[in-house]
Amino acid sequence: MNRQPMFTPQQLLSFVAVCETASFTRAAERVHLSQSTVSQQVRRLEEMIGKALLERTSHQVVLTEEGEKLLGYARRIIALNGEAHDVLSDKWRDGVLRLGVPEDFAAPTAGLLAQFSREHPQLRLDVMSGMYVDLHRAWQREELDIMLIKQPGGERPLASRLEPLLWLDSAEHPCFEQTPVPLVVFPQLGLYRDEMSQTLDTLGRSWRISYSSASLVALASASAAGLGLTLLPASCRLPGHRVLDESDGLPPISHFELALFCRLPQDDLQQALAAALVEFCHLKWQ
Repeated sequence: MNRQPMFTPQQLLSFVAVCETASFTRAAERVHLSQSTVSQQVRRLEEMIGKALLERTSHQVVLTEEGEKLLGYARRIIALNGEAHDVLSDKWRDGVLRLGVPEDFAAPTAGLLAQFSREHPQLRLDVMSGMYVDLHRAWQREELDIMLIKQPGGERPLASRLEPLLWLDSAEHPCFEQTPVPLVVFPQLGLYRDEMSQTLDTLGRSWRISYSSASLVALASASAAGLGLTLLPASCRLPGHRVLDESDGLPPISHFELALFCRLPQDDLQQALAAALVEFCHLKWQ
């Protein structure tokens, strides 16, 4: 296999400097080399390519068509070279933070995360949003550094608050009085599903699953449209919903919480982001 000649970073730096200054003299000053060295490096590029990159006159330096093509590649190669250096050196010391959040908190926390990113410009945030079961599995596989999750009370978090839930039916097309009661639920192992079925079983009401989705937004919209009864956080209530309560025979469900977990050992960035999430979500330290 024939080996292609390799452009060196210094050759490309000199070439870009000449293009941007339109002068070998000014380019030499920019890259801290002699004018003859810069000219030699550009000439070497032209020999490697076999085409002229610049048209030289006594008054100006103008790019040829081939020079215009190389200029774009040269800038990208130089940028990638700098990025690789930063990532592998101490300059990229902040690294990556892996955060998991419930679907309905992905958009509300975007502003907080943007501010945090501006304060730590070298940090990369890998954010996963989804169902409880997906976030919890990712946490168990040690794929998350910080996890904000909705869960039934149990595993002790770093901070938490109770998550109010509402029984929601359609105001225009009510479903609760139907037999069997149609239910709008998360897929199997999703939150609130067992609470709904067990409550209706206790009440002696037959039920069926009429609509299932992993999307919280989809569940709220489906129930408001009349596809079935659902149990969701109070923040999901839509104008088309009717709230059912004990007067309708449905008991309050009060054992769910919004909980924050932070993997040990915690570094400064983890602690800072965790503290910001605690304040934003009005959580209480445990």
